[in-house]
Amino acid sequence: MSKSPISTPTPTLAMSARATETTPPIGAAHDRVYRQLRSRIMYGDIMPGVALTLRGIGKEFGVSMTPARESVRRLVAEGALTMSSSGRISTPELSNERIEELAALRALIEVELASRALPRAHMALIERLQAINGAVAEAVAHRDAVSYIRTNLEFHRTLYLRAQAPAMLAMTETVWLQMGPTMRALYGRLRRTEPPQYHRLIIAALRAGDEPGLRLAVRSDVTMGLRMLAS
Repeated sequence: MSKSPISTPTPTLAMSARATETTPPIGAAHDRVYRQLRSRIMYGDIMPGVALTLRGIGKEFGVSMTPARESVRRLVAEGALTMSSSGRISTPELSNERIEELAALRALIEVELASRALPRAHMALIERLQAINGAVAEAVAHRDAVSYIRTNLEFHRTLYLRAQAPAMLAMTETVWLQMGPTMRALYGRLRRTEPPQYHRLIIAALRAGDEPGLRLAVRSDVTMGLRMLAS
């Protein structure tokens, strides 16, 4: 006498909903890993030339290999990570020529963003920039490189958002992303003991409505340290 086959219950909508609640979609997991890893790279939490593995990324963020792989693919496309012909993944080690090129890009794009933001620089923005600069000073006092880079970029992003030029800001953030690990190396070399002096000049120029002074202060702020690193 043959045994009856074991029947398999048909999935119901309720079962599918429970599975969705407990297991995040791969797309959502990939986006979370991408954004968190992107922030770590941009803010210098990972030094130049550090090797990463898909297994290590998956373990750190609690995801499978697929979201880790997709996140790395996007970050390599943005220049935030490099991948060798053998598949080795690492944060970029920029040549002096590449640092000069990115410094020149910052000088072009960020000066233009600041100039476009000037007509919309109301007092609330200026007060916000002063508060952020206070956070920059606190990071310097605590010798916290990652907090310093994060608050420094927040200072610039807050100003540039007033330019209402999203494409230019996206290009700027891509440059920041590519330079994150290098900025961390630069911070260690500069041994800062106080916030960047040019932040005060930027705020003063905004307050006075001084476009030439603003352009000069922004250009100096975004290029001086980088060119010192390349020298």
